[in-house]
Amino acid sequence: QGQRSLNSMAIRSSLLPLALLVLAAASSAAVAQLEIGFYSKTCPDAEKIVGEEMAKIIAAAPSLAGPLLRLHFHDCFVRGCDASVLLESTDGNVAEKDAKPNKSLRGFGSVERVKAKLEAACPGIVSCADVLTLMSRDAVVMAKGPFWPVALGRRDGRMSSATEASNELPPASGDVPLLAKIFASKGLDLKDLVVLSGAHTLGTAHCPSFADRLYNTTGENGAYGVVDPSLDSEYADKLRLKCKSVDDRTMLSEMDPGSFKTFDTSYYRHVAKRRGLFRSDSALLLDATTMDYVQRIATGKFDSEFFRDFSESMIKMGDVGVLTGAGGEIRKKCYAPN
Repeated sequence: QGQRSLNSMAIRSSLLPLALLVLAAASSAAVAQLEIGFYSKTCPDAEKIVGEEMAKIIAAAPSLAGPLLRLHFHDCFVRGCDASVLLESTDGNVAEKDAKPNKSLRGFGSVERVKAKLEAACPGIVSCADVLTLMSRDAVVMAKGPFWPVALGRRDGRMSSATEASNELPPASGDVPLLAKIFASKGLDLKDLVVLSGAHTLGTAHCPSFADRLYNTTGENGAYGVVDPSLDSEYADKLRLKCKSVDDRTMLSEMDPGSFKTFDTSYYRHVAKRRGLFRSDSALLLDATTMDYVQRIATGKFDSEFFRDFSESMIKMGDVGVLTGAGGEIRKKCYAPN
């Protein structure tokens, strides 16, 4: 039933030229040596098992859609999509998940839960990297977003470094030139940057990731402690009521106020009104290319175009730096190498 509802939601929500997306996925995957239907002989029900388990997970905790999507992002930007973000630290190594930008990641238990189901059905066959890629797609579909085909065959990395994560993840405080440089290093362009920023339609953020905009900005006259002028003042006032200080770790703010559990285009309407939560959101209005896209999607007339663009960018991101063939391994448990 989980897969059936997933598929019907996908058909209802996307209404995209799916054939074109299949082509996009296939051509992008060929470069990365991935393929649609990779497990058709070794674990034919793999996608169905992931879909059914995800339906239960999201039904019980709809707010997990954003965190699961974010896990996949944070995985792909460090060492490629190799599930290195899932590895636990050991005595001799601090892993990615313990890097400062990853301290607020959630959803690890859900990944283990899905992986355990797959291990019961097809031991040692489906990689954690593929599990996380499928779960992030299903999370979007279940939040009323688009469906896209996922090419499979990623293998799991054996290394994970907090230092690499701190150096390579796009910072929430980044401007477009810095973010564009980080994206380009992963083979992603400026359009991918503004499109994938739309993932901020889902989920919440802790105060430390944006509160410097409320308290620690230096004004034009050199005065310190003013509100970031690129932030709408009324919105800033609301945020200050929630976040009493830069170090307030208890309060959460919705990244897309009013619909943070639904995948839609309202994020772009907030950004267009100078109500993007992060500096990286507001920065999209300071570059001509990204601003044009924000303002176009913000009209609400191009939702299907955004859904198609998001699908294509997710396909591209899911192919970044993947291990295939004899590279890496197929982990039995996602939190530890074999």
